[in-house]
Amino acid sequence: MTDKPDNQEALWYVIHTYSGYENRVKATLDQVIENRGLQEMIQEVLVPTETVIEIKDGKRRNVERKIYPGYVLIKMILTDEIWYIVRNTRGVTGFVGPSSTNPVPLTEDELGLMGLDEEWEPVMDYGLGDDVRVINGPLEGFEGRVEEINLDKKKVTVLVSMFGRETPVELELTQVIKQV
Repeated sequence: MTDKPDNQEALWYVIHTYSGYENRVKATLDQVIENRGLQEMIQEVLVPTETVIEIKDGKRRNVERKIYPGYVLIKMILTDEIWYIVRNTRGVTGFVGPSSTNPVPLTEDELGLMGLDEEWEPVMDYGLGDDVRVINGPLEGFEGRVEEINLDKKKVTVLVSMFGRETPVELELTQVIKQV
């Protein structure tokens, strides 16, 4: 078993996997953690999913869909040995970062947007009724007025003018900025 380095806390990292291997990679890592007693070093392995309604053959079904296909999230204390174990797990192609040998942990904002940090509060420079501009996503460049802010879901509803009519659009809090 690997000794826990002093004063080091577990951070979230992203592993890139072969498409369709996400659940196998998670199962394999869970087994390795159990067999080698690495619960302190590798604290959590996640394949984020969401439930969506799919209509097939005229029937509605609830289906689990991967939010980030080809990726697995892992909360671990990064040491050379742990890096080697994770990197050489079947189906893993590497860590997300500038190089596969130098993984970069997720930031607080990234964790908050993914729903992994419950206490994360986004910094917003706008409020209800403010004019905002969409800065990324399919509606980038559109302008509108803030209609609703939902901090629990980390979403904002903006009334955007499309095809000559006002249309409410739900966006991430970080997708809009206040118009100057």
